[in-house]
Amino acid sequence: MSSQEYRLSSDVEPVPDELESAQAKLVYLCLEATGGATVDDLGEFLAMEKLSVLTLLQTLSNAGLIEQRGEEYVVTRVR
Repeated sequence: MSSQEYRLSSDVEPVPDELESAQAKLVYLCLEATGGATVDDLGEFLAMEKLSVLTLLQTLSNAGLIEQRGEEYVVTRVR
């Protein structure tokens, strides 16, 4: 990830039960582990196309699991 420093945390929460897609789980875990990332960072880190990342972020956002803060997406703590 070029535009941010890694913010790895040992306090990664379990993946929410409502996530069925393996890709959604992967994006969620990446955001949880790093403390937040941009669309470009996620695409680079996970080797995914930007459109796929955006679709997954929209799904996670609609479920109330993540939110956008500036250019970064972060996991919401309320579940």
